[in-house]
Amino acid sequence: MLITGTVGVGKTTTAELVGDLLVDAGVAHAVLDLDGLCRAWPAPDDDPFQHRLLLANLQAVTLNLRAAGARHLVLAGVAETSGERQAIQEALRMPLRVCRLTADLDILHTRLRHRHESDHDLASLPWHLTRAEELDLVLEQAALADATIDTTRLSPAAVAAAVLDTTGWTRHASGQNAVPS
Repeated sequence: MLITGTVGVGKTTTAELVGDLLVDAGVAHAVLDLDGLCRAWPAPDDDPFQHRLLLANLQAVTLNLRAAGARHLVLAGVAETSGERQAIQEALRMPLRVCRLTADLDILHTRLRHRHESDHDLASLPWHLTRAEELDLVLEQAALADATIDTTRLSPAAVAAAVLDTTGWTRHASGQNAVPS
């Protein structure tokens, strides 16, 4: 499962909370923030978001996580195009379901201001405020999501529960956790 959405929408928080719900349900899984797999400097001019590095690392990490027993992966990140979605699925070597989180722009801006103030990173706030609207439009037009959840008026726990409900990972069949088709 790829939890996607624009900056400030709650992808990482949601992925972590989905992971907690899967632990409670006894479902073998791993949670990955895709940003951490491509955080390197400097980025090549032709790949400013380090997508090639992300895919190479995702493929290697996925193999290790699967060998360690993870049946499901909960990813927090962004796929802007069908090509990027396909490349992530190929790196995973397993089916990929995409759940897009959305929120009203004023809520996103409030979340981003709070995050940047807390992180003492006001210098990059203007870029993130602009990117929030820009990326949301890109994701809306790309229409890559299998499910979309509006987080505007939901608590983080409610968002995580709604995301998990889209997977079927905690439904039981013959005493086993069912893997969705």
